Amino acid sequence: MKVNVISTKGKIMSKIKAEHVFTSESVSEGHPDKVCDRISDSILDACILQDPESRVACESLTTTNLIVVSGEITTNAKVDWKAVALKAVRDIGYSKPGIGFSADEAEVIVRIHQQSGDIAQGVTATRLREQGAGDQGMMFGYASNETPELMPATILYAHRIMEEFAQLRKNDPECAKYLRPDAKSQVSIRYRNGKPVRVESVVVSHQHAPEMETAWLRRKCGEVVKKVIPAELLTDEIKYYVNPTGRFEIGGPAGDTGLTGRKIIVDTYGGVGSHGGGAFSGKDPSKVDRSAAYMCRYIAKNIVAAGLADKCEVQVAYAIGVADPLSVNVDTYGTGKLPEDKLEELIRKIFPLKPAELVEHLQLKHPKGWCYADTTAYGHFGKSIFPWEKTDKVTELRAAAGLK
Repeated sequence: MKVNVISTKGKIMSKIKAEHVFTSESVSEGHPDKVCDRISDSILDACILQDPESRVACESLTTTNLIVVSGEITTNAKVDWKAVALKAVRDIGYSKPGIGFSADEAEVIVRIHQQSGDIAQGVTATRLREQGAGDQGMMFGYASNETPELMPATILYAHRIMEEFAQLRKNDPECAKYLRPDAKSQVSIRYRNGKPVRVESVVVSHQHAPEMETAWLRRKCGEVVKKVIPAELLTDEIKYYVNPTGRFEIGGPAGDTGLTGRKIIVDTYGGVGSHGGGAFSGKDPSKVDRSAAYMCRYIAKNIVAAGLADKCEVQVAYAIGVADPLSVNVDTYGTGKLPEDKLEELIRKIFPLKPAELVEHLQLKHPKGWCYADTTAYGHFGKSIFPWEKTDKVTELRAAAGLK
């Protein structure tokens, strides 16, 4: 947790509170909003696979046995939009009829048109002009050495709980009998001097079949927590809240309408640090809302991995149609080994920040070993399969900083 104080020179400085409790939440791939993210990014994947230059801004909506796919897409790819949407739903696990939403019963409405020419002229490189940003805005990236993944512990472990339940639902016969795709988790951790010291509480709400007893889910929740959260953070005093309302039979899009891009804090750092407001899913990498946020994470993670800070937040800002960022800002929360203006100089020197350059550096038009649909559940950050999670700039950063 960051608090601001004023230095003797009048500059606002950040410092760490001595002790506090922080909470982050995660949601499963079957959450209504995540279903929409999966559909939108599956459509992006289908376009990018055939035509890497595709311009995609795809938004989806889901409700009781209805999927609406809309947006602006300019591509040479030949895509069966309905088939892609239904496969995404089926892959999540909505394949059983009679529960209000399934791939075999849902109607699909498609309303897609081409990208606006006014936008296209700003992001299409020509002989006279390099590619600019697809929109104005500011993007943030964050990293912290409180976990091996250099992610905040609260969001990391909330994601791990949901991931483990998803694996159980798909692979364990007993769990498959009881558990359905929609679920949420929430983890509260006590921090002391900026470091996590113990888990205070865990919340799990999981959609289930009518015959499931809540006591069974409570036992399963305890097993999952012990598996995915380090033992040194666990005590007998943890408070568990499992399906606190009592029952959770009606879930997924049948229980709550879903929309693409509505879980931006779950997608990023669980409320730690700042957020520029732009969603990720359904957007091709010419949209800096997505691609520059990935680059900011890459920069922040390399700075922390290089030992130049314990915590680091990086912000960049762009104007539509303009290639160079308007600003670069770094906040190390008082943990930096170098002045922050020096770190900003190193960032501009070492990392590509123009839209076309950062897309090329991270290979966002040509995913290898991953696809955009992989980002849609359990966070866009902290997973080693993604190129923005590499720490391949550590040596260069340390050398530029004058460290061995």
